[in-house]
Amino acid sequence: MSYFADIPKIAFEGGQSTNPLAYRYYDADRLVLGKSMRDHLRWAVCYWHTFAWPGNDIFGAGTFDRPWKPGEPVSRELAGIKLNAAFEMFDKLGAPFYCFHDVDAMADHDDPASYTRELDAIVDKMEGKIAETGVSLLWGTANLFSHPRYAAGAATNPDPDVFAWAAHQVRSMMGATHRLGGANYVLWGGREGYDTILNTDIGKELDQFGRFMTMVVEHKHKIGFDGAILIEPKPHEPTKHQYDRDTATVYGFLKRYGLEDEVKVNIEANHATLAGNSFEHEIATANALDIMGSIDINRGDPQNGWDTDQFPNNVPDLTPVMYYVLQGGGFDTGGFNFDAKIRRQSVDAEDLFYAHIGGVDVLARALLAAASLIEAGELSGFVEERYSGWSDAFGRKVISGEMSLDQVGDHAVEQGLMPKPKSGRQEHLENLINRSQ
Repeated sequence: MSYFADIPKIAFEGGQSTNPLAYRYYDADRLVLGKSMRDHLRWAVCYWHTFAWPGNDIFGAGTFDRPWKPGEPVSRELAGIKLNAAFEMFDKLGAPFYCFHDVDAMADHDDPASYTRELDAIVDKMEGKIAETGVSLLWGTANLFSHPRYAAGAATNPDPDVFAWAAHQVRSMMGATHRLGGANYVLWGGREGYDTILNTDIGKELDQFGRFMTMVVEHKHKIGFDGAILIEPKPHEPTKHQYDRDTATVYGFLKRYGLEDEVKVNIEANHATLAGNSFEHEIATANALDIMGSIDINRGDPQNGWDTDQFPNNVPDLTPVMYYVLQGGGFDTGGFNFDAKIRRQSVDAEDLFYAHIGGVDVLARALLAAASLIEAGELSGFVEERYSGWSDAFGRKVISGEMSLDQVGDHAVEQGLMPKPKSGRQEHLENLINRSQ
């Protein structure tokens, strides 16, 4: 019997609906700025938190009683039950995409040969499910952080044999992602960092990481994968310090190893705030550096100092995020992936649907609000006017390199410049965000 048999296919019913199993704002075919909501959002259900997480925490065992037994050793039979449930949920939600780590979906394995065998077995079944449902793969990735072999990292591990195991996993999952028509391949360096600097050679580990990423890019071209390669920034947790701590740091790493034109970022909301940045800062930075790729959409909790991975529920918070996504031209191969967990006490099958329905509706409302800001043009117009001096003759000569430090300094003296502060209109601009809701 289907685990989700009692749950209907989720439909759009509009803002007046009182049905908790319906979309109030997400109308997939509605045109916003000339493009459908579906194509703007490109949203995806994640396999790991939704189907692989048992509902445990550091103080207690799992609370989720599912037919596929999350948290227990995975047989091929259980992997198949999980797969069927996953695609039934994707289909009922009307999700255009999903994404997964290798070990989320496959049966357990003992060595490289059995890893390959079990991954191939589940990918065979996924191909059939994709053809049956029309749900696409937003991105695939290899889990290079959970197994004890990765306690000291994967690409940055002091043992080259661990590096080789990681290379086998990534090669295999890149092939699987390519075979399944995935739009991106993601690497999250969850343990690419250190717990103590006392036993760490930072320079050596960075060079190992740079070499690994170079090999990944080379392999992408070798197999003809035309999707994007993405790095997911995070500052710490589980390690004390991670080398891919935020978007700007990732760009510096890519620049050092000549990868800035080959790799982009997969930004997560909760990782941004853990790094001490705002979510919209990370997106605007990625736009400025031309490395914007995709987004893990979730939220943290200000009362907790760790990655709580909760579903988004705040439209005003997400409006500037969506605004900068639209300002950057929207997604190319990327999208919004719900890298979010229902709470440990939300034990029913319906709770999985409530979470995703609410998250999608929040994205839809933020999209509408951000689109209204784009159409009004007041926010972008103010920013353009604020920097307009750099479009004048003097500003253009400075920024183009036509003037030296002496010449610029002399200009200030010769013109008797006495510039005065100009209002940045912060409160007014914040009001624009709030009035767009």
